[in-house]
Amino acid sequence: MQNLIKQYIDGINIGSAQSYRNLTVFPLVSEYALDLDYLTLDEALDQDAVDVVELDHFGSVPELKVVNKSDTMILILDGEELVGAKQNRIVNTTILIAGKDTVVIPVSCVEQGRWSYDSHKFSSQKRVMPSRMRAGKSEQVKFSLDMSGKFTADQGAIWNDISARALRMDAESPSSAMAEIYKKKDHNIKDYAGHFSLTDSQIGAVFAINGQVVGMDCFGKAATFEKVFEKLVESYALDAIDTPEPKKGAKVEKDGAEKFVHSPTTCTVEPHPSVGLGTDCRLESKPITGFALAHNDRIMHLSAFSRKGIDNKEKSFTRMIRSSHRRRFRS
Repeated sequence: MQNLIKQYIDGINIGSAQSYRNLTVFPLVSEYALDLDYLTLDEALDQDAVDVVELDHFGSVPELKVVNKSDTMILILDGEELVGAKQNRIVNTTILIAGKDTVVIPVSCVEQGRWSYDSHKFSSQKRVMPSRMRAGKSEQVKFSLDMSGKFTADQGAIWNDISARALRMDAESPSSAMAEIYKKKDHNIKDYAGHFSLTDSQIGAVFAINGQVVGMDCFGKAATFEKVFEKLVESYALDAIDTPEPKKGAKVEKDGAEKFVHSPTTCTVEPHPSVGLGTDCRLESKPITGFALAHNDRIMHLSAFSRKGIDNKEKSFTRMIRSSHRRRFRS
């Protein structure tokens, strides 16, 4: 898997930086192109090609059921938010669902104060969990895989982070929903996102806040990145908004972005059978945490995050909530 990841990354070139306020985005350009036909989660939901529902009537906080009603594969991204049913959730890792397949996927709750149905099926508001939270979750999932072989996150740490963010951003709600933070800062987020645009053959991007690289997301083909570009930029923008800007502008050099792009090639790579199709590869080194999903010896999605961007409260993955493996908050 290390050679596969190295070959993928060696084919990436870094484009000219785009910046707005304290957020900088470096386009990642490549001719890498998967010869696979699949839908993104948003496309599948819009086309009624998939049902995402609670595991059963009672529900299970760390699990949801995905029913692919189409013959086409569906790609569900790490950190994507699913809204509705008994409480809003985010997906714990990137998953590729085969056509006409039903899969139980690992999720985490991002709405602590609700456990009652407001819809039978989940829908999408086209949001991805903020990048810093995804970084902490990446470490949590790796720890869980090492300990139990499960793609479980630290539910308590996620709730604590949402609560702290909501307080900082004046976005508290009765159900402590992550969605309220996005709604409260929607105007600011759209302002940031409007200053960034796609380039030709762009398969991903490196993101920097206040002059420090915080993460990157890249995919197996440009068409996929184009479909998720806006929601990914918005997820990084929320972290930029949540980070005090320096009095003097902090510039990130292209050399720093290039170094970060190649950092997964020096990581320890731990392969695990994916929840759906392919292999989930956990990436770890002293400076970064992340993962890649590979299928048929091709990279579907690779995410890497700087450990410098993980708050101490987000490093609490060693306090894994064992009860998250059980059904909770039954109605």
